[in-house]
Amino acid sequence: MKKYIVKLVEEEREELRRLIMQGKASARKLAHARILVKADSGEGGPAWSDQAISEALEVGTATVERVRQRFVEEGMQAALNRQKPSRRYLRKLDGEQEAYLIALTCSAVEEGRDRWTLQMLADKVVELHLVDSIARETIRQVLKKTNSSRG
Repeated sequence: MKKYIVKLVEEEREELRRLIMQGKASARKLAHARILVKADSGEGGPAWSDQAISEALEVGTATVERVRQRFVEEGMQAALNRQKPSRRYLRKLDGEQEAYLIALTCSAVEEGRDRWTLQMLADKVVELHLVDSIARETIRQVLKKTNSSRG
C-alpha cells in the first residue's frame, strides 16, 4: 500500500493541466506535473499505480515515489521544482593561502628539478603548515584559476 497518497483539489489539477498544455517549463518540471496528475487519487483522478505511471512517462518508479512524497510533505511547488543541494563544499585553502601557493609555484624549484609538480607543491604546502593535508587535485584547481603559466 502506498504511504503517500496524492489528492489534488480542482484548482491544483487545473494548474497542472495548464502547465502541461503550455509546455513552456523544463522537461523535469513537466514530467513531475504529469506524475502528479496520473497519481491523483482525489475525486475524479485517474489514481494510476506507480508502475503504470513509470512505464507511461518513462521515468523510474523511485522518481514517482519521490514526487508523491514531496507533494504530500512539502506541497505542489516543492514537488515540481528542483530541490537545492543540501551538501556544502568547504574550501580547503582561503585566499591568502592560495596567493602563497601561487607565489610558491613561481619561485625557484629544488635542486635537480626543472619545475614544480603538483605533488611537490602539495607536499610543500603541508610542510609549511598551511594546511594539515591537501590533494594534488586541489592544487591543480587553484592553479587552473590563475592566468599564469608554469612553463
